[in-house]
Amino acid sequence: MELDRRRFLAATLASSLMPEMLQAAEAVTVPLYAAVAMQLRAESVEAAPDRAAARAAMLAQIDRVGAQILQAKIFIEQYGGSPLKLAVLPEYLFTSYPGRIGIEAFADKAAIAEGGPEYTALGALAQRLKLHLAGNAYETDTHFPGLYFQTSFIIGPSGDVVLRYRRLNSMYAVTPHDLWDRYLDIYGLDGVFPVAVTEIGRLAAIASEEILYPEIARAHALRGAEVFVHCSSEIGSPMLTHKAIARRARAFENLAYVVSANTAGIGGTAMPLASADGNSALIDWKGNVLAESNAGETFTAFADIDITGLRRARRKPGMTNYLSRQRLELFAAAYAGSVQPANTLIENGAVKTPDRDHFARTQAAVIEKLAKAGII
Repeated sequence: MELDRRRFLAATLASSLMPEMLQAAEAVTVPLYAAVAMQLRAESVEAAPDRAAARAAMLAQIDRVGAQILQAKIFIEQYGGSPLKLAVLPEYLFTSYPGRIGIEAFADKAAIAEGGPEYTALGALAQRLKLHLAGNAYETDTHFPGLYFQTSFIIGPSGDVVLRYRRLNSMYAVTPHDLWDRYLDIYGLDGVFPVAVTEIGRLAAIASEEILYPEIARAHALRGAEVFVHCSSEIGSPMLTHKAIARRARAFENLAYVVSANTAGIGGTAMPLASADGNSALIDWKGNVLAESNAGETFTAFADIDITGLRRARRKPGMTNYLSRQRLELFAAAYAGSVQPANTLIENGAVKTPDRDHFARTQAAVIEKLAKAGII
């Protein structure tokens, strides 16, 4: 499929406001509710002896997490008064990162399938707790056998998945952009930048280090997103980290809430436990940190979400209404080219399974191209 890049950019950033959907959502008043970023320990399945053992460990982790969210819900509702309607889990909570396991082998061992037992267990949990549950996992896709995507998902109180977002910028994993033409043919633009219209507002997902890329948050915001759920596993620090700065920027530049859950360490690896720990946070649309966690397993990053106030701010003219002041046509030419190439995993019309070093080789080639062009 041949893409006109300028038209694609316009469809992504300008024509994607979906006015009928947004007007319908605006007609519903959203009462105050609480959201929590659950800072929990991820468990690696890399050392699991086989697929069955890995799957059993993942389901056991889901049970453990469910009990922790229940206790958080009881405390938050007694302490703060607002009902807990959104819980966000850290990145790859049930498996940790793949390590050096091959892509096809990890897809078989630990990537979950749409409608599989892991989603069934998570759906039952969201239904039992009567909340929206946001998480992140590696996921297979029947359209792309042998591969997996890092997927951020939101499950509604009904137990159904209401949003499925595949990470678009990754250093060591397959993304939709690596299969771009084929992926768009199957899922279209709505499957690339999905926004869920729910009773607690319009929700979108940002995966891990993608918080550092403003275009991803902006594309979702221009499709109506009001709350970004951010599943992460990152270094915590008492100093401002890159991601901590970026969370605040993505919030105020898009007039959106950010609910960011970090891991409380990663168990089952040789890496020191607390290497990815701390600083889970909830940030309002002005960039204010409403709550932030210290280290360890905790639910202390919780606060109220005021969707009605956010919508009022978005509709008020003024210098700080940055979302309404975008002049997107100015940047169409700059974004018309490509830095990281698309379709790197499509060869002669067929999808290929890469080795782990494919992604580093691709980046090295991009750096060489930028250097020759005098850009870097």
